[in-house]
Amino acid sequence: MAWKFTSDKPVYLQIADRLTKSVLSGEYKPGEQIPSVRQLALEAAVNPNTIQHAFTELENNGLIISKNTVGRFVTDDEAIIEECRNDLAQSIVKDFMKNMAQLSITPEQALKYIEEEKR
Repeated sequence: MAWKFTSDKPVYLQIADRLTKSVLSGEYKPGEQIPSVRQLALEAAVNPNTIQHAFTELENNGLIISKNTVGRFVTDDEAIIEECRNDLAQSIVKDFMKNMAQLSITPEQALKYIEEEKR
C-alpha cells in the first residue's frame, strides 16, 4: 500500500522524516542495511529519484551511510543517533508549546495536561 503524504511539505522530506523515525525508534538498528531505493520507491509509490533525494538528506545529517555497491546502512555512531533523537524531541516540544500558546495555555497548564496523560 502506498504511503500517505501531505501537501504542506515536500514528499522527499516526509520520506526522510519517516525513515528518521524508523531509525530513532529502533525499527532500523545501528549498522543495519536499509531497503534499497527501488524497494522503498515501490512501497511508497513514488519516483526512485524522490527516495534518492530523501537518502541524500539522511546521509547529509549522518544518520545513514552509503557503502558503494553494497547499499545504505544506519550509522553505527550512537552519538549521531542520540543527537538526532534529541533534535527531533526538541522540535516536537517546540511545536507543542507553540500550539498550546495559540490556545492561551500557559507552560504550567500544558505541563498539567502532560502529567494527566501520563496517568
